[in-house]
Amino acid sequence: MTDQETNDGGELTPPVGPGDHVRGPAEAPTTVVVYGDYECPYTRRALQAITRLEHRIGDEFRLVFRHFPLREIHPNAEPAAELAEAASDRGQFWEVHDHLFAHQDALDPAHLSTYAVQFGIPSEGSDPGHFEAGHRYAERIEEDFQGGLRSGVGGTPTIFINGRPHGGGYDEATLERAIDLAR
Repeated sequence: MTDQETNDGGELTPPVGPGDHVRGPAEAPTTVVVYGDYECPYTRRALQAITRLEHRIGDEFRLVFRHFPLREIHPNAEPAAELAEAASDRGQFWEVHDHLFAHQDALDPAHLSTYAVQFGIPSEGSDPGHFEAGHRYAERIEEDFQGGLRSGVGGTPTIFINGRPHGGGYDEATLERAIDLAR
């Protein structure tokens, strides 16, 4: 398969690797990959269910988040992803990731700047009170996006469990059953 081809949603392409944002033990029997958008309310709901499962079943799975900003309908999703990537450079990806979803209704540039200051993330612009990543992370975000397209992702959230697309619901009970079956 070339970089330009897709696998029609059959398998996760590329597989989880060292450049991914991972929460949970590498030896977990199940890996859940979420392609998401910081402005997507459905992604937020799916991740809330997954987080509750993390607290309940712990080391039985690891979570991977990949960016899939729906730029045309969610104009703040990509700048939010850039802030998350800037946080990643400081070892704070998951804190900022969770904060962005918790404040999903406030992802405009002014709020992103406030969050950057709150988490101590420096701006690349001349105004230290205004977060501007200067699209430094655009390539990283685009890699996730293109990987999603190759994997058959067409919207958010799209979830893969052990490399296979999850075709069921995103509620806690459905996801727990899918994780149990994948183990």
